[in-house]
Amino acid sequence: MSRVHRNQSKPRVIVVGAGIGGLTAGALLAHRGYDVLIFDQAIVPGGCASTFKRRGFTFDVGATQVAGLEPGGIHHRIFSELNIELPEATPCDPACAVFLPNETSPISVWRDPKKWERERQNQFPGSEPFWLLMNRLFQASWRFQGRDPVLPPRNIWDFWQLIKALRPDTAITFPFTFMTVADALRLYKLDDNLRLKTFLDLQLKLYSQVDTEETALLYAATALGVSTEPQGLYHLQGSMQVLSDRLVEALERDGGKLLMRHTVEAIETENGQATGVRVKNQKTGEVWRERADFVVANVTTQNLVQLTGMGKSQPQTPSEFLQQGYKRRVDKLPSASGAFVVYLGVEQSAIPPGCPPHLQFLYDYDGIIGENNSLFVSVSHPGDGRAPEGKATITASSFTDTRQWWNCDDYQGLKQQYTKDAIARLSSYFHLTPETLVYQEAATPRTFAHFTARDQGVVGGIGQRIPTFGPFGFANRTPFDKLWLVGDCTHPGEGTAGVSYSALTVVRQVEASRL
Repeated sequence: MSRVHRNQSKPRVIVVGAGIGGLTAGALLAHRGYDVLIFDQAIVPGGCASTFKRRGFTFDVGATQVAGLEPGGIHHRIFSELNIELPEATPCDPACAVFLPNETSPISVWRDPKKWERERQNQFPGSEPFWLLMNRLFQASWRFQGRDPVLPPRNIWDFWQLIKALRPDTAITFPFTFMTVADALRLYKLDDNLRLKTFLDLQLKLYSQVDTEETALLYAATALGVSTEPQGLYHLQGSMQVLSDRLVEALERDGGKLLMRHTVEAIETENGQATGVRVKNQKTGEVWRERADFVVANVTTQNLVQLTGMGKSQPQTPSEFLQQGYKRRVDKLPSASGAFVVYLGVEQSAIPPGCPPHLQFLYDYDGIIGENNSLFVSVSHPGDGRAPEGKATITASSFTDTRQWWNCDDYQGLKQQYTKDAIARLSSYFHLTPETLVYQEAATPRTFAHFTARDQGVVGGIGQRIPTFGPFGFANRTPFDKLWLVGDCTHPGEGTAGVSYSALTVVRQVEASRL
C-alpha cells in the first residue's frame, strides 16, 4: 500500500537514488508530466557530487568539477528545458596542472586550444601526430554524442536513435573502435615515450579508471578533449551541492517528491517486469511497498543485481535467462576502484600564489597509479563559498583497492597511515604546518559505502575498457521491462556530464515506451 500520495492521472515513476543521474532523470520526467518519487538513503541529495560542512568549511565529497555548462553542453540543455538558471561557475584554466615524479614544473592542461597545443609540443616533442588524431576523434565523437545516440541499443527504437546519430562526419571513428590508447601510441611509435605514457596514465586513471593499455581510444579522446574550448571544465560557485539543489528545486516545482533517509531495500518485479519498490523509513523503521509504472535505478550494476535478486533462481523463462546472463556479466567485471580522500581546512597562507584549482601529483611510478602514490587535488578560491575569509579548502583523493579496506584487521590504523602519508606528500607543494592546518578529515571506500550505498564504496563506475565502453557497455535498459539503469555504469560514463547524458537517454526511452 502506498504511503506517499500519488496523482492517479499521471504515470508514476520511482527513482532509486538521488545522485545527479537520478535527480536529472526525475526532474526531466516531472517536467514532462510524470508523477515522480525519488528515494535516497543519504542525508542530502547529490551522491558522490554532494557536500558536507565542518567548522565553517564546505567540502565537495567526491566530484569537484563540472563539464557541460557551455551553450549546447548537457547541463546547459537540461537546465534550459527545466527553465532553471545554471549555477554560477568559473572556467578552469588550466583544467589541471600535472606534476610528474621528481619534476617541480607542471604540465598545464590549458583550456585555450592554442596554449594547450604549445604546451604539449614543448612537453612531449614529436607527439603532435598522436594529439592531432585524438582531436579529430574527439570532434567526431562530440558531434555524434550531441545527436543523442542510444548506446548500446537494445530494441528497434534504440537502433533508430543510433542510426540517426551516425553521419559521414563520424566515420573516422569506426577504424578505431577496437583500439586502446596504447595501440595508438604504438601506431605513432610513441610507446617508448615513458614521460608521455606516464602523463596519459595519470589523466586516464582519473577519467576512465584504467591506464593507456586498457582505456578505449574513443573514450579517451573525449575524456582528454573535453577540457578545451569551446567545451571546458568548471569550478562551481558555492559548492558542487548547488547542482543538486537546482535539480531538486525543479523537481519539486513540477510536482515531484524527494524523500531522503529512505532506503530502497528491493526493486520488486513480477513476470519479468518492475512493479515498484520496497522502502524503509530510516527514522521510523516502517517498511512498505510503493507501486510504480516505471522504475529508474541510479545505482551501480552490482547494486542493481542485489536490489532485484537477479539470477537467484534457476532460469525458466526468456527474461530469467537474460537476468542470469546479466548477473554473470556483472560478476565477471574487474574490481572497480575505490577512493581514499583527505579533506583539509587550511589558512590561505598554506596555498602557494597562483595555485591552479586542480592539480595531479605522481610521487613515484612503477607502472601502477593508485594506493596513495598519486593524488588528485582540488583547491578552493577566495570568495567561492567553500571557506571562511582568509582560509581555504584542499581536497585530495587517491585511487585504492576497496578490498583492503573491508578485509584489514586495523581499519582505523590504516586510515590514519593513509592520512599521514597524504598530508606529508601534499606538504611538498602546500605549506602545511600545525599553524596552517585548521581541520582535517578522511574518507575511505567504507565511508563512501556508508553515505552513498554504492556496493563496496566504489567510485567512478565501470572502467572504460573496450568490452565495457560505449557500444559494448551496460545498457540503460535492464533485463526487466519498465526498469532502467542510470548513472556512471552506463554510457557515456562517469562525471556529472556523463551521468546526465545517461539520464536524458532514460527519459527519452520512458517516453518512447508509452507510444
